[in-house]
Amino acid sequence: MSQFISVFDMLKIGVGPSSSHTLGPWRAAQEWVSHLRKVNLFDVIDAVKVDLYGSLSLTGKGHATDLAILLGLSEADPEYIPIEDLFIIVDRINTQEEIYFKGGKKIPFFKDSIVFNREFLPFHANGLTFRGFSDGKEISTETYFSIGGGFIVQENDNLEEEIEINQKNFPFPINRAVQLEAYCEKENFLISDIVLQNELVLNTEDKVDFELHRIWDTMLESMYLGCHTKGILPGGLNVKRRAFDTHQKLIKDGVYSNPKEWISAIRDIEVKFREILKWVSCFALSVNEVNASLGRVVTAPTNGSAGVIPAVLMYYLVIENHEADFNHIKKFLLVAGEIGSIFKKNATISAAMGGCQAEIGVSSAMAAGALTELLGGTPAQSLVAAEIAMEHHLGLTCDPIAGLVQVPCIERNSMGAIKAIHAAEMALETNPKESLVPLDKVIDTMWETAKDMNKNYKETSEGGLAVTVRIVDC
Repeated sequence: MSQFISVFDMLKIGVGPSSSHTLGPWRAAQEWVSHLRKVNLFDVIDAVKVDLYGSLSLTGKGHATDLAILLGLSEADPEYIPIEDLFIIVDRINTQEEIYFKGGKKIPFFKDSIVFNREFLPFHANGLTFRGFSDGKEISTETYFSIGGGFIVQENDNLEEEIEINQKNFPFPINRAVQLEAYCEKENFLISDIVLQNELVLNTEDKVDFELHRIWDTMLESMYLGCHTKGILPGGLNVKRRAFDTHQKLIKDGVYSNPKEWISAIRDIEVKFREILKWVSCFALSVNEVNASLGRVVTAPTNGSAGVIPAVLMYYLVIENHEADFNHIKKFLLVAGEIGSIFKKNATISAAMGGCQAEIGVSSAMAAGALTELLGGTPAQSLVAAEIAMEHHLGLTCDPIAGLVQVPCIERNSMGAIKAIHAAEMALETNPKESLVPLDKVIDTMWETAKDMNKNYKETSEGGLAVTVRIVDC
């Protein structure tokens, strides 16, 4: 038995730079305000205090956790809010020292209303507590945990309230990769067929297609924006955007005026081997440069790893198959989402819990499995590809310099995308029956590695590059 995790849980539209440190706290703030309304405390609240714990505190400034909380308390939606409005809302709160809620209510909110606590809460490394007051008396205390990929929970959440996936509720209940492979073999289905059948329990196919279109359009727009924006990333490291210059060299004399025409323009260019590597790298870098600038990206499965899946899918569209259309995109996203959900159910997609192997490693595995299906591989070969990609990210640490999702995070998306493509090619030449390491075993190994990893390498900026290279050196 397990809980159902939809493709649309694994691939979510949001704002950077981090799914666990930005999107999660943002959603937690929204959830708390909603809770206040439900229990009839909203109208009497006249003061708010927010405590951040563990990784949320240690790297919160670099991950814009404090800004996300301001936006969440203001009841802005990260999926739809115009990006330019983010800074208007934050500047207004900081200047006027007041939170404005929907409906006109406003309460004081000072710079010290968010407290950064270095200690960790026992349940999860990413904890935050909202406290509401009325006439000086604390009347609401709710603690949330941002567990990766924008998912939030409370310590005593009852999972039975979530959608249980079993044979009664869904045609193909999946917890482990071996179950997914067995269904495919029995039904003579591709992985994408199995995943779609489960999704159709909750939504019509038109709705599924509509949402997948939105996800792909957001991915494409983030690549397009990143490739056409130059300058320095915010945060103080003075990291230069690289996608713009690389793209200028690669696009040559291509003529286009929007993202869809851009795809056609790239398809018309003769691309040599080294340029293929550069294109894939450019696509991945572009997304994560947008992410680092608090832009809109698709959490896939996290914001820190948001560039891998778009880069590999774009590679397929502009390099591998010029006739590819939405049906190919749909299959890719369905497969990627399901592989990611298996990792989440059996390990983690949170760098604060598992290091960067839980983000770039998982995204690379998702992309590798999805690409393998599009390249004509069997379901078993798709799972082999995911295993290969993850196997070669085992032990990857999370040590962002200055707590920013920039160095080494942006480059790692490029490397994860290249590894995914190579893993797919290796899997296509592999007889799955001869593979010594099944995907489930590498997922278990990743989780054991995560538990053994020193906490300094789990998104705390207290080890590795984050210590040996300090912001004053940059």
